[in-house]
Amino acid sequence: MGLITPLGDWPHPQTDGAIFNELQTVARAASRQNEKKGRILMKKTITKFVGAAATVAAIMAMAGCTAKNSSAKGNTATGDKVKIGLNMELSGAAAGYGEQQKQGFQLAVKEINKAGGIKVGDKKMKIQTVIQDNKTTTSGSASVAAQLATKDKVTAVVGPATTNDGTASIPNMTKAYVPTVSPSATDPDYTLQKNGKVQTYVFRACFNNDLQGETAAHFANNTLKAKNVAILQDNSSDYGTGLASAFKKAFKGSVVSKQSFAEGDKDFNALLTNIKSKNIDAIYVPGYYSEVGLIIKQARQAGINVPIIGSDGMADPKLAKIAGDQNASKIYYTTPFSTMSGATNKTAKKFMADFKAAYGQDAPTFSALAYDSVLMIKQAIEDAKSTNSVKVAQALAKIKDMPAVTGTTSVDKNHDPEKPIVVEQMTKGKVVSATAVK
Repeated sequence: MGLITPLGDWPHPQTDGAIFNELQTVARAASRQNEKKGRILMKKTITKFVGAAATVAAIMAMAGCTAKNSSAKGNTATGDKVKIGLNMELSGAAAGYGEQQKQGFQLAVKEINKAGGIKVGDKKMKIQTVIQDNKTTTSGSASVAAQLATKDKVTAVVGPATTNDGTASIPNMTKAYVPTVSPSATDPDYTLQKNGKVQTYVFRACFNNDLQGETAAHFANNTLKAKNVAILQDNSSDYGTGLASAFKKAFKGSVVSKQSFAEGDKDFNALLTNIKSKNIDAIYVPGYYSEVGLIIKQARQAGINVPIIGSDGMADPKLAKIAGDQNASKIYYTTPFSTMSGATNKTAKKFMADFKAAYGQDAPTFSALAYDSVLMIKQAIEDAKSTNSVKVAQALAKIKDMPAVTGTTSVDKNHDPEKPIVVEQMTKGKVVSATAVK
């Protein structure tokens, strides 16, 4: 039988009408079934299309929401107080410097709160401090960073003091989108990633080693007219070795002797005996006052009376006490903070008076740098008109001509401070001059 279409012609429809009628009924049913299947298929297609469209819309909405809420990253203060943390070496090998920075930190907070707090938009918020001891360990520093940023929800952190401890804190600070300002991490690469790009949440108030070492070399070249120098470097940290390397690179004369000592050493006579026979015009000693004070004392006792040049680790009243006033002459060191700067810097003058009133002693450089670290955070919060840590980091990177204890400060593209650097001269245990060096 030659069925061509459901309702097609039969060869002999008249001879078998019953069969024809039955098949025609089946054909119509099949047609209706196909129409029903078509409607179902169309409905499914439309449903899938609508569902896909809804999914795309939802994704777009979520993307828009994420972009809109990107500012919600980091920590934002609520209420009338903003938390600022201190991640500091308050015990362990660097505790002496950490305590000085804690004093500067607390004095800055006290003065800011006394004046009403930090101006955030149309209101003022007082500072609430969260102080933690990292014990001069990298593991302690990393742990404290996580605690301050994720549990205490601080807006910013001052510290750590050393490059090693500071570097250990960076991953946790960056992960939490919280900025940190170190008063004294001096390694040139501290604020940079391995690829050379700047660390978004890492800043410092101090000069880096390269600048200090180069400045000391220029001073030896141009002011002291030194031709031959000896270098005694603190091999315990990147601070001493980095400064020595930068000095040697920039010094135009000859380095006739280069020797090392370690933190905590007391007897330097063997090193000094070795260089005494050299025809030296000066000694460069990048280190901290605790060891350099003894080097000065023992050098003078050994009859070595050439100028001794150092770095901001010497810029402390304890230097002359350790060396002895009678030995502390022809002493020079690079520093961002001079005790003589009060004559021309109102911020420094007030700081020095307030520090002496609070602690009964002259202010050391480390305290001044910690004080300025707080001022940088305050300035950034006010410029951002927000306590959100992401916005504060962005504002820190844009600081320009901020009045500070260590001189009018701007932040450069590498998150290093741009401010005056001076060489202080000490005679008979007293600072007698401070010379700006370019």
